[in-house]
Amino acid sequence: MPKIPSLHLTLRGWLLNGPLAAYVPAYRERLERGRYASSTSQRCLNAVSHFAHWMSLCRLPVAKLDESRIDQFLQEHLPHCGCRAPVMRHPREAHAALMPLLAILRQRGVIADLPTASGPIAEELSHYDAYMLDTRGLASGTRSVRLRIIERLLVHKFAGRPLDLRKLRPEDIRRFVGEQLELRNTISNAVTINAAVRDYLRWRSTCGDPVQTLLGVIASPANWAHASLPQALQPDEVGRVLSSFSQTLRSPKRGYAVVRLALDLGLRCIEINRLQLDDIDWPHGTLTLRRTKSRRQDVLPLPVLTGKALEAYLRHERPATSNRSLFVRCIAPHDAPVSVHAIRRVIRDAFSRAGIPHGRAHALRHTLACRLVNSGGSIKEVADVLRHRSLNTSLIYAKTDRVALAEVALPWPGSAA
Repeated sequence: MPKIPSLHLTLRGWLLNGPLAAYVPAYRERLERGRYASSTSQRCLNAVSHFAHWMSLCRLPVAKLDESRIDQFLQEHLPHCGCRAPVMRHPREAHAALMPLLAILRQRGVIADLPTASGPIAEELSHYDAYMLDTRGLASGTRSVRLRIIERLLVHKFAGRPLDLRKLRPEDIRRFVGEQLELRNTISNAVTINAAVRDYLRWRSTCGDPVQTLLGVIASPANWAHASLPQALQPDEVGRVLSSFSQTLRSPKRGYAVVRLALDLGLRCIEINRLQLDDIDWPHGTLTLRRTKSRRQDVLPLPVLTGKALEAYLRHERPATSNRSLFVRCIAPHDAPVSVHAIRRVIRDAFSRAGIPHGRAHALRHTLACRLVNSGGSIKEVADVLRHRSLNTSLIYAKTDRVALAEVALPWPGSAA
């Protein structure tokens, strides 16, 4: 029996004599490649051993594994688990340990890949994606969201049948939108769903399909984009955020550099995530943004404070890795870039430590825009700095120009003006 360090003898038997024994070497290799800590590797192997034992009790073959089986293990077995060995019983940790197992099994062809649209629906989605990319110039994230929505719409109506939009009725659109909003009933979700369906139907109308009656049933939710003020930080709040990166944190220099990029250059989280080491031109003091939301390449001046923050991170905190991403993971799996969600979490956690309730990462971008406007900058300058394609997007910051607004404000009725 191969030796697995620090794993209980019973668990080792479940793992190496159970249904998953043939895939243990590949799983361990994945842990070693990610340079997981020995304690983390032990917990992952514990969860896989427990799952293998449950598979044996259920007489579940490996070929039948999928996400639903893992959910069954987490939701039905773990809450009532009576296994005597020191097994992993934490659902979240067990889920994180078991999902890579499915990836290994799919790579080896042991279990089927995740189901995807096929046949006429897949072909339709491919044509629509090409339209959004080549004609509309939409970003990959926007296209991905819209493709998922339209796929659900088409599968909802035409699963197992020929794709014929002439058979799509107004009540089908209403029912679909209503069912999607039951799952997540928010204004932002309603706007996203309606925009996707409306854009798809407009594309189909350019292809000659009679969909005008369908467009009429898509009602826009009440959402006044310029009704509120941008949630920008005050100078004292900015100071508290920047000073919140104490040495007690895991990666204070990385977090400080992330906040400076968002605050000084107005970078979006996805833009920070995509930065590479080669994007920084130190001799000329510039930063190049590639694959931006507007599908452009922008060269920005690198402020001194931002450059110093990046230098401190690169010199003293960035792990040794061959990955060319600017910000890389400091915990396993190593040699991988920090995710967009992690970038957002760094900023939200800084807001929380500073006692700021409105903790969205976009608040730093708003702060830069408001600072420009209140120091005498024009809306055109704001649009250039934030890289907006349309001036209309930047008009909301006109309401934050206190000096200009004071000049046009009328006296209050009855006041001694």
